Amino acid sequence: MIGASLTFPLVSRRRLIGLAFGSMHGARRGSGSDIAGSRAYVAGDDPHRIDWGSSARLSAARASDEFVVREYLADEAPRVVVCVDRRPGMSLCPPGMPFLDKAGAATVARSLIEASVAESRGLVGRLELARPGVVAWCPPTSGRRHTSLVEDALPEREEPADGITSAFEFLALHRRQVPSASFVFVVSDFLEPTPLATWESALDRGWDVVPVVVQDPVWEQRFPDIDEIVAPLVGSDARVRLVRLRRGESLLVRERHEQRLAELVGGVRSLGIEPVVVGRAAREHVFEAFLVWSAERQAAWGHAA
Repeated sequence: MIGASLTFPLVSRRRLIGLAFGSMHGARRGSGSDIAGSRAYVAGDDPHRIDWGSSARLSAARASDEFVVREYLADEAPRVVVCVDRRPGMSLCPPGMPFLDKAGAATVARSLIEASVAESRGLVGRLELARPGVVAWCPPTSGRRHTSLVEDALPEREEPADGITSAFEFLALHRRQVPSASFVFVVSDFLEPTPLATWESALDRGWDVVPVVVQDPVWEQRFPDIDEIVAPLVGSDARVRLVRLRRGESLLVRERHEQRLAELVGGVRSLGIEPVVVGRAAREHVFEAFLVWSAERQAAWGHAA
């Protein structure tokens, strides 16, 4: 059984420049485990960092005593924000129904992310979208310390924006707490399309954005063949309606749903963003989805086992 304490590796798209004393390889030189290069020894250097093999070769070549020390990349602590979609569309199917409990899956995803941040000795915050124009916000703090969410207003716009775009604009107003190279995990069903320009803008701010796509694998990622059968379907307004599809309509709906998911995944991948696709609320399934994401990131770095 997958335990609550299991975590997945947080693999960044680029070297971190975060807080010291973390467990992830950073871009700055300092105390760490990843070798950045070497240089000539100077007075005051730690003797334990002397590369004796390189020193011997350089001494033989110059016929003098020469010492070379290794330089390491500092281990940094990541900053992470988990942006969770809590709007009504994410709570249409409660536990016990034969459909995906999206709210439950989102909660499991958030808890796995927060546990993984704590394992990396990082800082984690949360942004929840509950209703139009308002968010619940907690700036990144120690991954092992709980801080209450506080409601705040989203930026006002002349033209209405989708919830994800508004969330990114809110985070842009808090750049001190969410600087460049911060992870931003966005947990939503993404049934309302998010423009590619929104993702591009987030990347331009230097954020390491990760969409966590929570969709029912039967009814939203695809669609079953229920032609000429009266079936209860839930609309975006959370109302249940009895619907009877004509012959051939199930296929048309399935094609639209498959195209919607393909466009979402293909669109973000074209920007170099690897999504996490979740189709079940079971902890082991969500955990495996994050492990696949980590493996893809590690392969991109050339560190795949």
